Amino acid sequence: MKKVFLLIFLFFALSQVVMTKNIELISPNGKIKTSVELTDKIYYSVYYDDDCILEKNSLTLSVGHEVLGEKPKLKRSKIKSVNTIIKPAVPLKFSEVKNGYNELLLYFNRDYSVEFRAFNDGVSYRFITNKKGAIKVFNEEVSLKTPQNYKCIVQYPSDFNTNYEEPYSMTTTEEWGKSDKMVVLPLLFDTPKGYKILMGETDVSDYPRLFMRGDMSSKIISVFPKFPLEVAQEGDRSLKSVKEADYIAETQGERTFPWRYFVIVANDKDLLSSTIPVQLAPKQALKDVSWIHPGQVSWEWWNGAAPYGEDVNFVSGYNLDTYKYYIDFASKYGVSYIIMDEGWAKSTEDPFTPNPKVDVHEIIRYGKDKNVGVILWLTWLSVENNIDKVFKTFAEWGVKGVKIDFMDRSDQWMVNYYERVAKEAAKHQLLVDFHGSFTPAGLEYKYPNLISYEGLRGMEQMGGCHPDNSIYLPFIRNVVGAMDYTPGAMISMQPEFYCSKRPNSASIGTRAYQMALFVVFESGLQMLADNPTLYYRNSECTEFIVNVPTTWDETVPLVAELGEVVAVAKRKGDKWYIGAMTNNKKNERTLDLDLDFLNSDKTYIMTYFEDGINAHHQAMDYRRKSDTVKKGDSITVKLVRNGGWAAIIE
Repeated sequence: MKKVFLLIFLFFALSQVVMTKNIELISPNGKIKTSVELTDKIYYSVYYDDDCILEKNSLTLSVGHEVLGEKPKLKRSKIKSVNTIIKPAVPLKFSEVKNGYNELLLYFNRDYSVEFRAFNDGVSYRFITNKKGAIKVFNEEVSLKTPQNYKCIVQYPSDFNTNYEEPYSMTTTEEWGKSDKMVVLPLLFDTPKGYKILMGETDVSDYPRLFMRGDMSSKIISVFPKFPLEVAQEGDRSLKSVKEADYIAETQGERTFPWRYFVIVANDKDLLSSTIPVQLAPKQALKDVSWIHPGQVSWEWWNGAAPYGEDVNFVSGYNLDTYKYYIDFASKYGVSYIIMDEGWAKSTEDPFTPNPKVDVHEIIRYGKDKNVGVILWLTWLSVENNIDKVFKTFAEWGVKGVKIDFMDRSDQWMVNYYERVAKEAAKHQLLVDFHGSFTPAGLEYKYPNLISYEGLRGMEQMGGCHPDNSIYLPFIRNVVGAMDYTPGAMISMQPEFYCSKRPNSASIGTRAYQMALFVVFESGLQMLADNPTLYYRNSECTEFIVNVPTTWDETVPLVAELGEVVAVAKRKGDKWYIGAMTNNKKNERTLDLDLDFLNSDKTYIMTYFEDGINAHHQAMDYRRKSDTVKKGDSITVKLVRNGGWAAIIE
C-alpha cells in the first residue's frame, strides 16, 4: 500500500514539473533578467543583479468568452537579439538612439502570443492575437507584486475623466495596495536598495489607456475606462460618458496590443537618458517629415495678451495690433511660432469664423512676411464636429499647427480620436499640440507632427505649480515623452511671497530656475509663456532662452537625485547647454559638474546664469557670468532653494 501511495505522489509531482515551465530572458549587458513561469497563468519575475525587484506578476487578456494567459499551453518559443540605430524625426534626447535588446516570443494555443523584451535598462511585454474578425476585450490583467515594500511616486485622478495634471503624491506599495486608489501612468517605484522602476506604456492604439489601482487586499492591479456607448455634451468642450459597455475595447482580432514597460535603473541619472519609449515606438506612418519643424512659440494666454509700455501705442488684448506685436517679438528673436489661444474665433464652436477684432487672415499674412508661423487653439469638440474640413481649411489659410484642448478622457474612443486628429492634420502638414490630454503613448512617433502633449502639472497652474513637484518631471513625466510645461516666466517669486494673477503672471522659483527649464525639460514645441514686454526688458535672459534648441543630438546627465536636484548637459551640433534645478528643501546646494563630455582638443567659452546672492529671498536676483572651460574641468555650481543654473558652452 505504501508503494501505491508513493507511486501516486511521484506521478503528481512529475505532472507538476511537466506543467510548470520556466523560461529566462537576459538583457544584453547581463544585468537584468526576466523569468517567465507558465503554470495556471503566465507569470514573470524581474531581477536586477540577481535581486528580485518584481515578483511573479501575472498577465491575462480577456477576449470574448476566453481568458488568454490562463492555463497557457506553449506551442513554441523563439529568442533573438536586435542591435540597430533609430533616428527619431523629433529627437528629444538623442538624434541617434542605440536600439539593443533581447527578445523572447512565446506562441500559445488559442491563437495568441506574448512578446518580452529585455533592455540594458528595463523590460517590456505585450500580447499579440491572431483572431479572425473583430473581438471584444473585457479586461487585461496587469498585476504588480513587489518582494518588499517600495516607495511610490504617483498621481491620483478623481476618476477616468482626467487631464493628468494632478500633483505627485508619495505612498508605498503596501499602503496603496490596501486602498482602492487609482493612479495614472507613468508611475515610479523607489526600492529599498535604491533601484528605480518607472512603469509606462506605449504603442497604445485602438485601445484605452491603462490605470493602476489598489484592490483593498495588498495587490496592485490594472483598471481601464469602459467603452462609452452614449455621451452627453456639457458646454462647448466636453462630452461625458453616460452609458458604458461591459467591455473596454472592440478591436481587430489580428493585432499587437500596447507595450507595458518598466525602466529599471540603479542610478537616478539613467532615468534622464533612457530611450525605451523610443525603442518600443510604433513604425512611423509618414514618408515625408521634412515639413515638421520643432521650435519655440510665443504664447499670449498665460500673460493675458497684455503687452504695455512706451512702445505699445494701442489697446492691448485679443486683437490685431496685439498679435502683430507678438509676431514682431518672435521675429526679432527668431522664435518660430506664435499661438493664438481662446478668443481668436468668434465662437469656440465655429472654427471657420474669426473674431473680427483679431483678423486671423491678416495675422497669418503678417507672420509669413516676418517668418513666424501661426498656431491656432481649438476645443477638441470643435475639431471633432468639423474634422472633415477644419485642417484642410486651416492649411489653405496658411496656419502651421493646432493646439487642441480639453479632451480629459482616456477611453478607447478618445484614444482613437487622438490618432484621427494626428493623421488628418498630417495630411495637411499641420503640427499638433494636445492640451487637457493624457501622457505620450507612442502616437507621436507614428505621426511625428504630434509635437507635444500637456498631461502634467505645468506653469499654467500658477501657484499650484511649484519646484517641489516639478523636480520630479525629468525623472518621471519627461521619460515617456515630450511635455508642454510652458516655461519662461520673467516674474519669479519664492513660495512664501507668491501672489499672482493674469495679466501679471508669476512663477514659483528663481529666475535662473526658469531659464534652466528650457534645457532640462523636453518638448518639440517649447513655449515662451510670458509677456514680450518683459522679455524685451530682460533681454540678456531672453537672448539665452531663444537660443536653446528644442531637439537634441546628445544628452548627458551630470547630477541626479530623485525629487531633490538634477543637472543635465545637452548637445546640439557643436554647442553644449547645461541646466540645473532644485526644490525648496535646502537653503543652498552645491554641485560639482564634470565637463568630461567636451571635446579634448578645444577651449570653450561658457556663458552662464546663476542664482544671485539674494535669490533665496528675492527670486528675481541672478548673475550672468562667463569663463573659459575645457574637457576634464570641474565647475562648482550653487543653487538656492527653488533655484537653478543655466549655461551655454561654445
